[in-house]
Amino acid sequence: MPRFSVVVPVFKVQGYLNECLDSVLGQSFRDIEVIAVDDCSPDSCGEIIDGYAARDARVQAVHLPQNVGLGRARNAGLQRATGDYVLFLDSDDSYTPGLLQALADRLDLVGDLDILVFDHIRTYWHGKGGPSQTADLFERAGTDVFRLQDRPEYIHLFLVAWNKAFRRAFFLEQGFQYAPGLYEDAPVTQMAMVTAERIGCLNRVGIEYRQRRHGAITKTPGRKHFDIFEQYEGLFAFLDARAELDWSKALLFERAVHHMLFSLKRSERVRPSDRKDYFGRTADFYAAHLPAGFTPPGGSLGVHMRLLAKRSFRAYQAAEFAVRVKRAGPRKVLGATSKVGKHAATSLSSLQRRRSLDPHLAVYTSYGDLLPSCNPAAVFEKAKELAPHVRGVWVVRQELADQVPAGIDRVVPGSRRYAEVTARATYFVSNAGFPDDIAKRPGQIHLQTHHGTPLKRMGMDQQAYPAAAQGMDFERLLDHVNRWDLSISSNQHSTEQWERVYPGTFESLDAGYPRNDRFYAAGAEDVAALRDRLGIAPGRTALLYAPTHRDYRKDWTPTFDLARVAEALGDDFVLLVRTHHLDRRDPQLRDLAEQGGVIDVSGHPSVEDLCLAADALISDYSSLTFDYANLDRPIVIDAADWKIYTAVRGVTFDLVSGRPGDTPGTVVTTEDELIDAFRSGRWCGPEATALRAAFRERFCPYDDGNAAERVVRRVFLGEEQGPAIVPPAQRTPAPKPSPC
Repeated sequence: MPRFSVVVPVFKVQGYLNECLDSVLGQSFRDIEVIAVDDCSPDSCGEIIDGYAARDARVQAVHLPQNVGLGRARNAGLQRATGDYVLFLDSDDSYTPGLLQALADRLDLVGDLDILVFDHIRTYWHGKGGPSQTADLFERAGTDVFRLQDRPEYIHLFLVAWNKAFRRAFFLEQGFQYAPGLYEDAPVTQMAMVTAERIGCLNRVGIEYRQRRHGAITKTPGRKHFDIFEQYEGLFAFLDARAELDWSKALLFERAVHHMLFSLKRSERVRPSDRKDYFGRTADFYAAHLPAGFTPPGGSLGVHMRLLAKRSFRAYQAAEFAVRVKRAGPRKVLGATSKVGKHAATSLSSLQRRRSLDPHLAVYTSYGDLLPSCNPAAVFEKAKELAPHVRGVWVVRQELADQVPAGIDRVVPGSRRYAEVTARATYFVSNAGFPDDIAKRPGQIHLQTHHGTPLKRMGMDQQAYPAAAQGMDFERLLDHVNRWDLSISSNQHSTEQWERVYPGTFESLDAGYPRNDRFYAAGAEDVAALRDRLGIAPGRTALLYAPTHRDYRKDWTPTFDLARVAEALGDDFVLLVRTHHLDRRDPQLRDLAEQGGVIDVSGHPSVEDLCLAADALISDYSSLTFDYANLDRPIVIDAADWKIYTAVRGVTFDLVSGRPGDTPGTVVTTEDELIDAFRSGRWCGPEATALRAAFRERFCPYDDGNAAERVVRRVFLGEEQGPAIVPPAQRTPAPKPSPC
């Protein structure tokens, strides 16, 4: 029997679930079981849970046949718990290091408790919050053991399920069960607190309570918030059945009404159109359960309670408005308008003067209005084939407009036609940001294709890395994310990262990257023709060197001497050097290319062509590594500055760990190691081949040559089901130029 059972109900949290489970399983205290309850989640949560259960015997995966909601999912986990104590952890939250050991130490010190409460900290998408509002209660409690009847001030502890360790026998003996609906944990917690004989507090922040920007139940307005009345009716029915708990009725009545009023004044819970009805239901509860001799407290809560007694909604509105004015100042209350709101209002007023949306018009842009490329270009081409009724127009910068290939319609930002096209288009497709000077209209669909798998930290994670955050406007970023309807992903890792670092309401489309379709469509003749056009002599092994951008460098400098490596490898090899588009061209690279030492392909319009032409990839931390893996060709990772890169930019996993699934091939850290890797044959040896296979399995699950079709059918044709994903073993990538 384990000391602790941790029940984790899971539903639509694939972007946070790994962090949650890792925070439990990584605890120094090991005598635990984790019961992860998949509440029929429609995303990949069930697969994630099964993966943990396969790797760690302490994890029990429970899959419910239908969605039952948070409360009943907790109940399902409780039924399977065997530990001395049971804890309930929400699947988007996480434990702090050492929590379970600290709980065990406290229980060893004071003996068994019915409830051991610990503190928390709120973690927002924009950073961490300060201490909890009840931090002083934890400090005052020390190691005391008490009943709530003797210390009634502890009713003000945050009454939720996830900040407590319950003695399982106590919980079961009392018959506690979480009811269906919202606000299910507060009544059960209050029942437990008033019946417990031994309560303790641990003055330690044990949990990071995630405040999600979107998706949280408490931030989704609607009639579901009326569940609070049924939940508290259940609490008072419980109290009415136990005469020995009459002492607690006034205490819990005040907390219940406070909770109802707290939700009433929050627009993210109760919609303005529902407030009068909600107020009336609160007044009904007040009248039905008002304890004899109850005296309302002071302050605004007491004022609002007296207005509930009078059932005066208008007086309540006036009183609440007065409180807001006092707290924020009249100017902020009456005239506050965000910059985003002003921008949107101005743009929308302009759009409203124009005609209706064109259902057959799509706008495309790549890398901030550069030439057509990447995923948007692949979607554009497939749309011409499968959805020819949708006309595509590209947004391209003025200085590049004359380089757009013939036959592709384009507009220049700021032009009259640009304003018309962006106002009337139904579809917007981009691999980066969308234009700032447009405001999304109802009916428009924004497709975010992205342009790589995130090894480095992206989005809101960049706030923790000053070099990566330099020049970033995070408010603008979130404004952009608000527009996304669909977000393309090429693997589960990307899906989890995008949903977490870009907090929004978009839907993830696990379709694969359209640009990688080319790796499965090209044949031997295509590869040969590409090599010929690039000037790769027959019989030479072409190594594509494509390093990523360094936020902490102003100029690009390779981590090894290109000339020396080219000379050391000899005529059997040739280096194709591709600098990052954010880096300025190196004059030494130009000179070396002119001398014939390397081939400079930095200006080549298609990185997919370069991948097809190359026998192997030399990269560092570039997302190109994940795309190139589709070709099942050797990859060498130049990790000369890995420690610096991870400290300055941050990474999402350890690319150079050497573990299958993490590392795509041979890893080198010096120039001599790089040369030796090719001279010795390690670059394409059996160890490198095995690592590459595991890497492909993890990061190329959806790229099968049909990604663009899946996207076009979903976005432009409205078809929920596109071509089924071809299993990896049945895929045939473009043939390799050489047998290695």
